[in-house]
Amino acid sequence: MPAAQPPTTPADRERLPEAAPGALEAPAAPAGSPEAPGGPEHPEGTTTRAKGRPRSAAADLAILDATREALAELGWGGLTMGHVATRAKVAKTTLYRRWPSKNELVVDAVASLFDELVMPDLGSLRADIEAVVAQFADLLARPETQAALLALFAEGTRDRQLRRRIREAIVDPQKRLVRQGRAAAQARGELAPDADEATAGEEIDIIFDTIAGTVEHRVLVSGEPITADWTRRFTSLLLGPFPSLTTG
Repeated sequence: MPAAQPPTTPADRERLPEAAPGALEAPAAPAGSPEAPGGPEHPEGTTTRAKGRPRSAAADLAILDATREALAELGWGGLTMGHVATRAKVAKTTLYRRWPSKNELVVDAVASLFDELVMPDLGSLRADIEAVVAQFADLLARPETQAALLALFAEGTRDRQLRRRIREAIVDPQKRLVRQGRAAAQARGELAPDADEATAGEEIDIIFDTIAGTVEHRVLVSGEPITADWTRRFTSLLLGPFPSLTTG
């Protein structure tokens, strides 16, 4: 995500402390190293990135974890960038360089949870769907996931820009799971090849909305468990148009 400058009013600058010793920041590249200005990969007179220290994966992880914890405890309205910086043990300047607003920070904190989901290749479309549904249900069962999603979706109903960010950073990337499962089933001969790209895209959207919407409603709205038996019955309904795939 593009780096952003922290607030620039005198009052804001006064409130934004410099990074304290031990804060989670990556060190600057040593003079003369390939990464440093003037080094072999960065000859004098060339610019390859904005000035400043390189991003630290440890700091990013700590910030995203702290964001979800603070959101679960304080709610959307109570959450501030200062709370997150304190929990993550980083300076607020570090936070603002990575995320220019609370909206973007919270969306990325939630999106990182869904990176855990994977589409296995278990030898059949039925098995693949059941495995993904089980993964998704386990993720939604976590208190931090529930608190973060519910707060984010509620705020998104009032903020069109935030809703767009949710779609771009959380919803659309997870459609990869449907694409991967569909491609594996086609390679095994369980599904026919796509007739055309546009139709395939529409079908992928519908399949994703059906699976994600059903599981989210059951866990987050109805508060009902996702059991192995429920997952099998749900998968049978999904595969109903394909009788040869509903057994097992």
